[in-house]
Amino acid sequence: MLATDTGFQGIAKLHANSLLPKKRTKKNTLSKEDKQRNRAISSGRVLNEHIIGVIKRFKIVADKYRNRRKRFGLRFNLICGICNFELMN
Repeated sequence: MLATDTGFQGIAKLHANSLLPKKRTKKNTLSKEDKQRNRAISSGRVLNEHIIGVIKRFKIVADKYRNRRKRFGLRFNLICGICNFELMN
């Protein structure tokens, strides 16, 4: 399942197993079931968002990469390994 936020409105057309939270309208508010479902989706997404934030501290994803493209994958994997090592300890 691909859990996304409301910024990815058209992803359901491209990815069949996507989870989109339901948006409220000006006229209709959300029911309790819709709110619980939205909370479940966002609680699953928050873990991924925190990991992305940790990786962005290294600035390889946050800024423009100005080194050789050939070594981008190697450096990105090393940074992800460092982040995983920090999470395990």
